[in-house]
Amino acid sequence: MWMELIFIFLILLVGSFVQGVSGFGFGIIAMSFLPFFFTIKESTLLVVALGVLTALFIVIQLFHHIRWKDLIVIMCAAIIGRYVASFVLTAYGEMDLLKSILGVFLLIVVGYLFWDKPQPEGRSVNQTWLPATLGFFGGLVGGVFAVGGPFFVFYFMLLFRDDKYAYSANLQVSFFITNFTTVVIHGVHGDFTQSYLIYLLVGLLSVFIGTRLGVYCFTYLSQKNIRRLAGIVVAIAALSLVFFS
Repeated sequence: MWMELIFIFLILLVGSFVQGVSGFGFGIIAMSFLPFFFTIKESTLLVVALGVLTALFIVIQLFHHIRWKDLIVIMCAAIIGRYVASFVLTAYGEMDLLKSILGVFLLIVVGYLFWDKPQPEGRSVNQTWLPATLGFFGGLVGGVFAVGGPFFVFYFMLLFRDDKYAYSANLQVSFFITNFTTVVIHGVHGDFTQSYLIYLLVGLLSVFIGTRLGVYCFTYLSQKNIRRLAGIVVAIAALSLVFFS
């Protein structure tokens, strides 16, 4: 039991640190390893509950950089996606097949993490169908696998390419809102049991330490190198989920 808690603490610590540095990564890192201890449904619910706290800790530190008007379309679409995801997770969240599907999706995410194509300067960013599409699929994938971050990262990197603080602040607000939506939906249905309490307490400590360290190092560490290191770790876990789950 204690060894399991230590491993879970370290997994969540690394994930929250990566998110503090690069703006995302908590769900990706956590969902790469937690399914070895829990079902997909249990892992997702634990990650989204802690994801609320992870995002909140970072939002508090970057609150003045939030641009609320730019969040309306993508958040409305994401909430719809999370609602649809709640039905999928409830119906199929206990199936081992979802671990293999998660592994495949994580390998796609790894490709994104290593993709370093420069964004064209001066091009306006569509703020209707693009955030609506990315928001819905980000909400759907995030609600089922807790790894919908890349959809939001892609959009906010385009929108705030010259302001990394606005990028990180708005990204964390999107994580907070979508994860809180999932917590409310599954909480109403009674999916959070007392067995989650010990893991939430362990996760709370790791998230508090990891996000503070990550935000502190935000100015000094290369986001590119952090993303590549995270990609290697995720790839190893994803292959294990595909072939050994």
